[in-house]
Amino acid sequence: MSTEPSPSADGELREPERRKAPAKRQFASTTLLLEAFLVLFATLVAFGLRVADPVTVWVTGGVLMVVLVVLSRLVGQPGGYIAGSVVQGIVLAGAFVIPQMIVIGIVFLAMWVTALRLGGRIDRERAEWDVAHGIAPDPRV
Repeated sequence: MSTEPSPSADGELREPERRKAPAKRQFASTTLLLEAFLVLFATLVAFGLRVADPVTVWVTGGVLMVVLVVLSRLVGQPGGYIAGSVVQGIVLAGAFVIPQMIVIGIVFLAMWVTALRLGGRIDRERAEWDVAHGIAPDPRV
C-alpha cells in the first residue's frame, strides 16, 4: 500500500485509505487480556485461601494467564476464536475452586460473546461502507 496521495476518479489527489484493524479481533483480544488479569487476582485469592498446595495454585494460575495472553495475540488466526471460547469454559470452571468466580466468569463470558457478535457486526458494516464508497471492490462480483 502506497503512502503517497493518489488521484481519484475526478482527478483530485486523495490520501490513501488506512486499513482498519478488525473490530472483532480487537474486542476479543482485549477481553482475553483483561481476563488474564482476572486470573492473576483469582490466583492470589486461591493462594490466600489455601485452597490447594501453593505450587499447584501458582502453576495453574500462571499457565492459564500465559494461555490467555498468547491467545489474545492469536485470536485472529484460524481456530483462535474457538480456542478463546474454550478458555472461557476453563475460567468458569474456576468457580469449583473459588465459588465467587461464577459471577465474574459469567461477566467475562458475556463480554466474550459481545466482543464476537458486536465486533463481527462492526466489521461487516465497515466492509459494506467501503464497498459503497468505492474504497474496496464488491466481493459479490
